[in-house]
Amino acid sequence: MNAAAIPSEIVQSPLDRLKITEIFLSLQGEADAAGWPTVFVRLTGCPLRCQYCDTAYAFHGGTWWEIEDILAEVARHGVRHVCVTGGEPLAQKRCIGLLQRLCDAGLDVSLETSGALDIGAVDPRVSRVLDIKTPGSAEEHRNRWENLPLLTARDQVKFVLCSRADYEWARELVLREALHQRCMVLFSPSKSEVTPRELADWIVADRLPVRFQMQLHKLLWNDEPGR
Repeated sequence: MNAAAIPSEIVQSPLDRLKITEIFLSLQGEADAAGWPTVFVRLTGCPLRCQYCDTAYAFHGGTWWEIEDILAEVARHGVRHVCVTGGEPLAQKRCIGLLQRLCDAGLDVSLETSGALDIGAVDPRVSRVLDIKTPGSAEEHRNRWENLPLLTARDQVKFVLCSRADYEWARELVLREALHQRCMVLFSPSKSEVTPRELADWIVADRLPVRFQMQLHKLLWNDEPGR
């Protein structure tokens, strides 16, 4: 892990709190909950630097929130779905406790994680959306392959594809590891690098057992923070 990427106090704070970049209500833009009104809890900090990252504003800054206050803010929005995201939310150890408390509150909880950190301690009620980094991301070496056997039918694996070479790399990984037999597999085009039609045609031609997706929030609001 790049120590400079995550201030040490984020991981080591002794209090029952987390550093938060933003909490907001929007539509879920991807994965199996796409289209549902969802509260997003965006944690601050990330040890990765993917070349296509659209949330670099969450790398630093943020505000400390007590977990009780996070729960109250989520409840205030009055919707069933909540997504804990980042940055890389698991870089803050107390994210595990937050996920459990959200589940205990009866919410439908998802976690968006880079796949670079251990997902084994995440509450089994959480839908884990694991982002496997392709060579085109410039962070392929950060993939934690030990996470793959932990995946269940509640989880999803996402690939953001930057080129035809990325597509072929991801295709071979899906088939070799039979990821589609473990959970839903999602293929997305990296904006400005692969066109949606190109990716759709590749998937259809190969009859690949994956789900094509485009990020709904980008179609509606581009990359506007808080959306």
